[in-house]
Amino acid sequence: MSAEEPRRAGEQAAPPVRAERNGRAERAALAGWIAEAVLERKAEQVVALDVGELTAVADVFVLASGTSDRHVRALADAAIEAAKRRGLKALGVEGYEEGRWVLIDLNEAVVHLFSQAAREHYDLDRLWSDAPRLNAGAGAANAGPEAKP
Repeated sequence: MSAEEPRRAGEQAAPPVRAERNGRAERAALAGWIAEAVLERKAEQVVALDVGELTAVADVFVLASGTSDRHVRALADAAIEAAKRRGLKALGVEGYEEGRWVLIDLNEAVVHLFSQAAREHYDLDRLWSDAPRLNAGAGAANAGPEAKP
């Protein structure tokens, strides 16, 4: 279907095409500035995962926890502001109003910000345990083995 052709009823738009995958250094840098942004707002349990080989959705997941719904929203604001400073626009933000689990889609990175209860309940750390961890900076809680280059 060409760009000028209207979609038929019930037909969904194609998802955005992702550019060629980033290399390991670019993934670590991406995770690093996101982690730094949320750590400046006192995020807890910050973990960066290299999911590029496991999913087509993104190259990096950054997970972090806040102490309250207000804190989780402040972490989301920090991540979005950091992206804007780098000329990136969030493709989508979900869960901001509730502040229990905020998901920010930055195309190559997806940021998951949780209340502690939501993080324990959804347990993305376990769900994505096959993903190598990226070194997201000195303050990140990246305990465990890092991926080999």
